[in-house]
Amino acid sequence: MSSEWKAFFAGLKPGKGAVLALSFLLLTAAGLFYAVHETTKATVTISKGEEEMNVETHADTVGAMLEEQNLKVEEKDELSSSLTDPIVGNMELEWNPAKQITISEDGEETKVWTTASTVKEAMEEQDIDIGAHDEVNKEIDAPVQEGMTLVYESAFPVTVQYDEESEEVMTTSTTVADLLKEVDVNLDDNDRVEPGKQKDISAEAEIEVIRVEKVTDVVEEEVDYATVTRRDDALAKGKEQVLESGRKGLVRKEYEVVMENGEEVSRELVEETQVEESKDKVVAVGAREQTATAARGESPSGSNAEGQTISMHATAYTADCSGCSGVTATGVNLNANPNRKVVAVDPSVIPLGTRVHVEGYGEATAADTGGAISGNRIDLHVPTKQEANSFGRKTVDVTILD
Repeated sequence: MSSEWKAFFAGLKPGKGAVLALSFLLLTAAGLFYAVHETTKATVTISKGEEEMNVETHADTVGAMLEEQNLKVEEKDELSSSLTDPIVGNMELEWNPAKQITISEDGEETKVWTTASTVKEAMEEQDIDIGAHDEVNKEIDAPVQEGMTLVYESAFPVTVQYDEESEEVMTTSTTVADLLKEVDVNLDDNDRVEPGKQKDISAEAEIEVIRVEKVTDVVEEEVDYATVTRRDDALAKGKEQVLESGRKGLVRKEYEVVMENGEEVSRELVEETQVEESKDKVVAVGAREQTATAARGESPSGSNAEGQTISMHATAYTADCSGCSGVTATGVNLNANPNRKVVAVDPSVIPLGTRVHVEGYGEATAADTGGAISGNRIDLHVPTKQEANSFGRKTVDVTILD
């Protein structure tokens, strides 16, 4: 003890002075202890998100320090140092609390805990690789927030055919309409899509856009004239005379034509206008009886040739032909009576109206004529073109019945 302290205590009177001296010593010692204690504390900077706090501690480990500060770290949280790491002076500790989020992957939802800071990192934690055509409902560099839901849809291939092009696209669209909007394919009111616009699509689907166009087509068509026969008692039976020439008419027809991808698929007549009327051909048919005789093998010229047989060159024809009216020179409508037994003859050989029997054909009426039917030529009416073509040319016996 220094001489100053000895003198101090020697000067004190017993009793009260001793007590004061002892109290002073204790306070001084306590102050020294506190100063030493405070100066030996470690400083720890704790960073939690955007928050930062400075802690002075005598704790030995990170875990003890956090417990000392009543800071509860969850098992899923992330610390830059483990709980068992020792505390060192001026230490920095980063605390990243885990957040619970929902990830929906192609329709399947999963709740996960994550310490990722961005959406991309959170996806990578779940082994989800975001492709160029995949869709995520958040920006990939957006921060992860507690309770957020991330919706991920992986792209799949679809083939789209339109305007003579075929294109395979990667898409996350769920309907045909959404896909067409995504690839900038516009539809007109008449266009259609297979399958329909509201149909769902999946991988490897094929979508076809059919361009539909409605156009108007105007055509003019000829209308054949009819042949009208008139009985003429001044003409010999079997003779004909054209009184009025026929003239074809003309009609204009307007069609609505439907085109699909440039090809006609249907047409509908919407309007028909008479441009020029047809004019009937009028033919006088002789009815005056004349007498004549005919030997076998010769051409009869009157009714007294009954029972005679003539060898004739025969062909066949049908009323169902291009440009044919279907009405015979004597007014028989063969289109309405396709099975009628009628023959075309040269009236100077067999008068019109005569009943005949033709070998291999049967009974018939001489009711028609023809430009190529002259002399011992006869043309047999049959119902169809096929029968007419297969008949060919033959020599037949023709018997006049009356």
